[in-house]
Amino acid sequence: MEICQSHLPIKPWAHAVTRRLPGTQPIGPDDWLLIDDAFDLQMQYADQLIATRRADVVASSEIAAEAEAEVLDTVLAWTRTQPGYGHSPTQVIRPDGVTIDIAAETPLITARRLVQEDLLIHLSGEHEHWLASGVLTFPASWALHQKVGRGLTGVHDPVTAYTDKIAVRVERLFKGLQIHRPIMRANVLLYDDPDLFQPRLEGDDRDRANANRYVRVERQCLIRLPKTRAVVFSIHSFVMPTSQLSARDFAAIRRHVHGASGDTQIP
Repeated sequence: MEICQSHLPIKPWAHAVTRRLPGTQPIGPDDWLLIDDAFDLQMQYADQLIATRRADVVASSEIAAEAEAEVLDTVLAWTRTQPGYGHSPTQVIRPDGVTIDIAAETPLITARRLVQEDLLIHLSGEHEHWLASGVLTFPASWALHQKVGRGLTGVHDPVTAYTDKIAVRVERLFKGLQIHRPIMRANVLLYDDPDLFQPRLEGDDRDRANANRYVRVERQCLIRLPKTRAVVFSIHSFVMPTSQLSARDFAAIRRHVHGASGDTQIP
């Protein structure tokens, strides 16, 4: 299924601060969620995947139940500040006109059905933060059910760019994340298939070298929840045909993705 935005608001390959790993930047307290021109189609596709591929896109944990409820409260508070949403005590009407019953699903699924971002909850562990639960409707070459329960290092296995040095830096970011001070980073990937649902198990390689028809950018944000102090990792996915890019941008993306510049990204 082809669902594309009309433009890319982020170009992680174009700036030194976003090219290097982990490439994080501070953002405003309410800027971890966005609405763009693909909202309607992306939300409809996410709803479809939750309904038909639940085992592939949803993972939950008893230990994360309180954090999942806090994510929903946080998302609901954000929607009340955004134009296009309508509210009643038991329902929310999305900007695409779809009515969501707040109590009809688990809190994390409801939260995901209200916003364009996939939502992953990380809890502090003995050695590093670990992925406790999530709703990942738009995986970019990984599988939620294979990664849930793992620490950050295991989540990124077998990503070669995720070295021990990077792992230490990322864990330091998670530990140091402050309430009301979210951070963001972005990555860039090339695909021949524009489908947002691209799960892939470890060891199942794809032809990265020849992929060049679509560019996929993920805007990834980290926020710390004030009550549970869990860390939410949100992913907003952008897809565009590479034919709509300038030749300079496309060449820079290929260098960036294939590591010719020395600044490879974590997928």
